[in-house]
Amino acid sequence: MSIRMNRIASIMQEEISKIISMEIKDEDIKFVSINGVKVSSDLSYAKVYFTTLEDDKRDSMTLALNKASGFIRSKLCEVMDLRKCPEITFVYDTSVEYGRKIEDIIKKINEE
Repeated sequence: MSIRMNRIASIMQEEISKIISMEIKDEDIKFVSINGVKVSSDLSYAKVYFTTLEDDKRDSMTLALNKASGFIRSKLCEVMDLRKCPEITFVYDTSVEYGRKIEDIIKKINEE
């Protein structure tokens, strides 16, 4: 990824977090943490990776965020000065869970 794409992705991550916390009215979605954004090279698509404290609501939050993606995209276009605003898709970030599993395995190995 180029420096420009990295900069755009980090700005998008920050702005999407602000939009979710300040402008979304659904209380369940407000407890979402945006972990990262991957933007396609032509800025037509963006995958937004998120996590939540409530693992049992992962699927419902993914669905709710993807339903709200049009609103979030329109607010994002107002804030960012891009020629083309990307379509946003929200994906649950499993890397945190994966990291926890690895830590548990390492702890078990060290205990033995």
